[in-house]
Amino acid sequence: MSKTLVIAEKPSVAQDIVRALTPAVGKFDKHDEYFENEKYVVTSAVGHLVEIQAPEQFDVKRGKWSFAHLPVIPPYFDLKPVDKTKTRLNAVVRLAKRKDVTELVNACDAGREGELIFRLIEQYAFGNLDEEPAPARKSAAARKPVRRLWLQSMTPQAIRDGFDQLRTDRQMEGLASAARSRSEADWLVGINGTRAMTAFNSRDGGFFLTTVGRVQTPTLAVVVEREEQIRKFISRDYWEVHATFGAEAGEYPGKWFDTRWKKNPEDAELKADRLWSLKEAQAIADAVRGQSASVTEESKPTTQASPLLFDLTSLQREANGRFGFSAKTTLALAQSLYERHKALTYPRTDSRALPEDYLATVKQTMGMLASSGMKHLAPYAQQALDDGYVKPTKRVFDNAKVSDHFAIIPTLQAPSGLSDAEQRLYDLVVRRFLSVFFPSAEFQVTTRITQAAGHSFRTDGKVLVKPGWLAIWGKEAEQEGDENGKTLLPVKPGELVRADVVEAKGLKTRPPARYSEATLLGAMEGAGKLVEDDELREAMQEKGLGTPATRASIIEGLIGEKYMLRDGRELIPTAKAFQLMTLLRGLGVEELSKPELTGEWEYKLAQMEHGKLSRDAFMREIAEMTERIVKKAKEYDRDTVPGDYATLATPCPNCGGVVKENYRRYTCTGRSGSGSDACGFSFTKIPAGRAFELHEVEQFLRDKRIGPLEGFRSKAGWPFTAEITLKFSEEERNWKLEFDFGDEADPAETGELIDFSGQESLGPCPKCGARVFEWGKNYVCEKSVPTPDQPTPSCDFKSGQIILQQPVEREQMHKLLASGKTDLLDKFVSMRTRRPFKAFLAWDAEAGKVNFEFEPRTSKFPPRKGAPGKTAREPAAKFAPAAKAAKAAAGAKAAPARKAPAAKKAAAPKAPRKTGPGLRPSAELAAVVGAEPVARTEVIKKLWDYIKANGLQDATDKRAINADAKLQAVFGKPQVTMFELAGIVGKHLSSD
Repeated sequence: MSKTLVIAEKPSVAQDIVRALTPAVGKFDKHDEYFENEKYVVTSAVGHLVEIQAPEQFDVKRGKWSFAHLPVIPPYFDLKPVDKTKTRLNAVVRLAKRKDVTELVNACDAGREGELIFRLIEQYAFGNLDEEPAPARKSAAARKPVRRLWLQSMTPQAIRDGFDQLRTDRQMEGLASAARSRSEADWLVGINGTRAMTAFNSRDGGFFLTTVGRVQTPTLAVVVEREEQIRKFISRDYWEVHATFGAEAGEYPGKWFDTRWKKNPEDAELKADRLWSLKEAQAIADAVRGQSASVTEESKPTTQASPLLFDLTSLQREANGRFGFSAKTTLALAQSLYERHKALTYPRTDSRALPEDYLATVKQTMGMLASSGMKHLAPYAQQALDDGYVKPTKRVFDNAKVSDHFAIIPTLQAPSGLSDAEQRLYDLVVRRFLSVFFPSAEFQVTTRITQAAGHSFRTDGKVLVKPGWLAIWGKEAEQEGDENGKTLLPVKPGELVRADVVEAKGLKTRPPARYSEATLLGAMEGAGKLVEDDELREAMQEKGLGTPATRASIIEGLIGEKYMLRDGRELIPTAKAFQLMTLLRGLGVEELSKPELTGEWEYKLAQMEHGKLSRDAFMREIAEMTERIVKKAKEYDRDTVPGDYATLATPCPNCGGVVKENYRRYTCTGRSGSGSDACGFSFTKIPAGRAFELHEVEQFLRDKRIGPLEGFRSKAGWPFTAEITLKFSEEERNWKLEFDFGDEADPAETGELIDFSGQESLGPCPKCGARVFEWGKNYVCEKSVPTPDQPTPSCDFKSGQIILQQPVEREQMHKLLASGKTDLLDKFVSMRTRRPFKAFLAWDAEAGKVNFEFEPRTSKFPPRKGAPGKTAREPAAKFAPAAKAAKAAAGAKAAPARKAPAAKKAAAPKAPRKTGPGLRPSAELAAVVGAEPVARTEVIKKLWDYIKANGLQDATDKRAINADAKLQAVFGKPQVTMFELAGIVGKHLSSD
């Protein structure tokens, strides 16, 4: 019997479909990754299972950052599975290819992204005549008919109705074309733009990754523009006149305002209550002080409705404002509440309304909340039911305002076992859900105008009369005399009051506030308002920059790429961000930094959805735009890019001239500042791929040294931390920038005596009890180096000030010496995997060295029922010594844990796991490490022992290794870097 395969976007939707269809078509059997009965097989993706990529013959891997290989505009796109969901993709493809499956139903979300998810899975399974040229196609005969389930509500009846009204594949062609086009256009612009800007910035050597994208770059431009406004802001002095008036019932305040004032669109700082000269403000204060005044008053009721239900962006903004949660954290918590706890509806939504058939579901949810253990909110849910607050209002229930998904609300599942952060977010959603059905809050607003000596003073009062929905948030009706209320002191009709105290208060205008995540999310959501063209603004009205699901990752990506940094709740653009904006303006490709690009795309994609624009025409325009961006970067031949550059306050160290910034360098322009008498001193703005901040440059020039600084990258792309120094070159008779890795000569060999008399000790040496001091880039025992008191060293304690890019500050070393352990440090970066990791530095008395120690890992999930519990927290085992971390420990996934003491009735301990036979070294490698089979890590250790024993580390660059006769045979060249060792060793090991 033939069957229909239904592919939903998420497992939860697949379950909803099965529950809805069961009464109509019979019971489903549950399997690992699908449900099945006699008519349907129902399965799901988990978001995107497939992504596009350029075919290998059109996208070189080596040298891809070179202009020689740009632009990359393939005639078609290949598909590749998303790594972490390969298993799910294979399961869905197997079901689609089953012989008894004769039809597919696309039940992915009702929108462009849902259409794309299904279309790519189908193309991966069967090939696509429209998308691939003949040589790349799979057999098109294997394709099966497709119909579309289009749902905006997930009630069982709505799902059954949707299956009765399935759309044809032809009806969805426009949406499918728009979905593919948006995906491919983002790839073309993002990949080519990033490679072109990186190639441009790396022309002078090094590798300076410069990412751009249709969404991330305009988002960054918004932050940079705000920072430019702040930097250019000139504060102005102004004055306000404040008075205290005495009446029979007591005193009340008032503030002077100009009754004739009108808003000036050209100067937002001009306001009715501001005066721009002290003399004028003082004159008003002197004229009014001690005078009698008449009082007029107007009082009227106002109401305030609850905000709408949450979509993801508004939830992220509220959680950032209330709890300081980042957008990424809020999304992760909401996703956990949806996936793991089943307590919230799907969170990645841009809708703030519910389907019109959800009234009954909402009442059931209210009932669940009323009987839940949330004692602080349950009474309000019961009140909503008892008083009939849940009504079919368009403000809440409106199909026209529901997109792919509806608003975020609680489900019928009462959660348990929530973390503190999850509980706070769930509580927030529940409060908003209750609030939207409660009556509006009612206020009495009073405006009092007090007139004295021809001048007017304003006093405002606002009293909460009926809290309505605000009661859910802890607000009560205010009584006269409440400290938190703004109840005005009563004045009798016709009573004259007296201006007892009148003062002119001096203030300053303030620059606009920096963006926080909450305000930046709002700016991204409302980016369409910045677009001047009416048609493009209309196209962006419901879109903004990014989607609710991607905005958090866009912000995190900008921070990860060092375009922005977090300072408390503020987001501050870095020098790298300003340099990118300067580059885009200078090259004439500003469209990459403007939201109009998204507006233009959305307008054309909407036309495509309605059959008014062909996919080929749109993609031709994108290809032309890509070629233009690359061409402008490739052909730019001027020495610098025009921009708003700084003049440094610190003079040239060589001639005392003026040092100015240009696009690539900081350069001496001579004492005249014109460049005519320049001495030739200059240094790059981007040493080893890291852009200088302005304050860092000033410090660097002043002190001729700065650091250690993080964020540098080697030519091979490895991150590193280092100090930078200015050193005088006798050959060039000028100063040069150099990296300082702290490779001091051993004083025991040079005969130099070290004097610690001017230093403060950090604590006792853990090996011998002598004092520990800073020396060069290390912390050393005073008895480990020659000193006037002890010329011959007798101890070997030494620990670096930078370990795997983690700076070890004095206070941390002091803590280690005092207590045996530092705080948890979070900036270590593995030399093997390049991944950051957290660890303590701890003194290991057994090994006689400073070692890594990892914090105990706690499971994200509660233990399964019946699973044996641990009697005690297992301590993290100590890793290899910090000094040898690059060689062994840092790349490990976890430290081996020491066993907790066995319980009385514990099972017999398992025999220790046997290690494998090891890997056999080649003849060349065996000449260095021996011919016995050995583990890869042991090979690396033996190699390092050999290198150090034979003094093969380069004297000028400790990261380089010079080959002797034996190593020449292994390396195949006279010198390698330490980063190449692991790869070279791998070629000389085999399991045979």
